Amino acid sequence: MRTAGLAMNDVWAHRVLRERGVETFRLEGVAAELGVMVESLDLKHRGKEENYRPYLHMTGELRSVTPAEALPFGISQVTYAPGQGEKVDAFYEFDDQQLVMLAGKGYFTSGFAVPEQVTGIEWELPATADMLVLAPSGAQTEGDAPVVFTQIHDIGGLEIDLESSGYDLAGYFADHSKDGVPRAEAVVDARGLKARSDAINSLFTEDELGLDAEVKQVVGAPAPEAAPVADGMSARLQQIEAEIAAEREHYQTERASTEGTTENLYRERVAAALQTAEEQEEPFAPPVAAHEAQRDPNLDLDLELELEEQESRRREVKPAPSLDERKRQVAQRAADLDFDEDGEQSLGS
Repeated sequence: MRTAGLAMNDVWAHRVLRERGVETFRLEGVAAELGVMVESLDLKHRGKEENYRPYLHMTGELRSVTPAEALPFGISQVTYAPGQGEKVDAFYEFDDQQLVMLAGKGYFTSGFAVPEQVTGIEWELPATADMLVLAPSGAQTEGDAPVVFTQIHDIGGLEIDLESSGYDLAGYFADHSKDGVPRAEAVVDARGLKARSDAINSLFTEDELGLDAEVKQVVGAPAPEAAPVADGMSARLQQIEAEIAAEREHYQTERASTEGTTENLYRERVAAALQTAEEQEEPFAPPVAAHEAQRDPNLDLDLELELEEQESRRREVKPAPSLDERKRQVAQRAADLDFDEDGEQSLGS
């Protein structure tokens, strides 16, 4: 009998386990075959420690679980509707003979690719599962059937190979050994090809290879003159400086036109007043040459008098008194002050 299945992480599975008086059957480690709808198949490689050994990564959706032995109540298969099954990830390992076959089919060429006919179909993969079977109710009602909850071991990382799955996937790869190009030589430089052609006698002419025009274009083209690095950097720096200066000027202009800013107040009140004063001020007369200026005798007389006055003042300046002289002056001043205080007291008495 076939019946629809539910995942073990479904909320109903936990409720069934908690209910008392419900007849259930729990099976663990059941050998089964999974029906998986393959959605993608990619060729991957292991790490350096495994010498980059190739393998296939398969992804798909679980569609059915077929136990090796029938479950209680005669259940032979558990099925899942499209979009209801869990996601499956499987990793197919090639054995040594299969790797030799892949190498013979052009594995090291650029045209080697995973065959498309192995996707979009249902695969049967070996696995183990835990199952919980809920018995139908005791009443003989129409449509009453057992419910099966399943949990697949390692559903996100199934390890399969030729022996466990029975699929020889190396045989599905097309033979690219003749039409493919080795990956190391997929991109050929025309100049290197020209150098090799000059070094050896080729069996084919350039016209036959169709490389005459391309080689002449590459070899005959004049080498571009390299601009000095310093000049390029200097030009770039000048450009950056000009951009910074333009941004600064634009910023200052915006600030000056914005009401309330310092720049706006300076332009409206200070700069405007200065400009008005400069416009009203008479132009400054240029200085007259010394030999063209007429000397005023009154100015000369005033200058002589001023010089004589400064000289007399310099002579009248007394030298600074010495320390002893200062002490004597201080003592004399103190005596005068004492005398004044005694005189005032006598007069007051």
